[in-house]
Amino acid sequence: MIRSKWIMSITVMVILSVILAGCGTAASSKAKLVEGKVNVVTSFYPLYEFTKAIGGEYVNAINLVPAGVEPHDWSPKSRDIKNMTQAQVFVYQGAGFEGWVKDFLGSLSPDSTLKVVEASNGANLIRTSENKEEFDPHAWLSPLNAVKMANNIKTALISADPAHKDAFEQNYASYAAKLTDLDARYKKELGQTSKKEIAVSHQAFAYLCRDYGLTQLSIMGLSPDAEPTAQDLKNMNEYIKAHNLKYIFFEELVSDKLAKTLAKDAKVETMVLNPLEGLTKEQADAGEDYISIMDKNLKNLVTALQ
Repeated sequence: MIRSKWIMSITVMVILSVILAGCGTAASSKAKLVEGKVNVVTSFYPLYEFTKAIGGEYVNAINLVPAGVEPHDWSPKSRDIKNMTQAQVFVYQGAGFEGWVKDFLGSLSPDSTLKVVEASNGANLIRTSENKEEFDPHAWLSPLNAVKMANNIKTALISADPAHKDAFEQNYASYAAKLTDLDARYKKELGQTSKKEIAVSHQAFAYLCRDYGLTQLSIMGLSPDAEPTAQDLKNMNEYIKAHNLKYIFFEELVSDKLAKTLAKDAKVETMVLNPLEGLTKEQADAGEDYISIMDKNLKNLVTALQ
């Protein structure tokens, strides 16, 4: 009887551990490699979209960071590492965006055939003011940089699957044209606004500002989790008043509490400016993508800059 109760207790504990493990497993950890396709693991959303657009039916793309999760402090689980190791191609942003990548690459065996793509390689990067040897990693928010990043992915896909080179070239050309058109829309619309200053919660928009003649002041730094000082908040209030701003921009994957508190104090409104580090589950379910979100960003910028 005692033995039966002991076995039952162990069984319950095992079941609970499986359930809890399942609850803690990100959607990316459930993704599987597919035989007969080029398996590409990407470190976060924009790279996943670029890969799907270029690879089409010949590629199985896996996005490591699941919908609704902010990627700055995310790190891979054991299943993610297994997928990365066994895939044909691994694409990451670089420029310091993924803190875990260096350790992963260092763990690869000398005979690994994994093709590694640093997507930001060759992009027009901005040096950070904090350290002249480091770069702002948010390069994908420049559509023209996105063209270069997509080209790096295309090159890797051709190397992994030369039989479908023509398809990859055609898909890339089509997607690059969409990005170029997006850039043209931004240049046209933002070139006509009376204001050029924006207030943001997260210092993610330096590339967008550089490309389209804007200036940003952020509540927080390059990481959305950075804690602002009292002086930071005072500077933001003064900036809003000096430029007669009506909005503070916030993002959807982190708490908007601070932005809303500051907006209330400054007597302005809040509005979304999406850094496209990932989609919410609702956006993913609705079929939103890089282009559609960037167009919504443009609409909100035009509204705020009138």
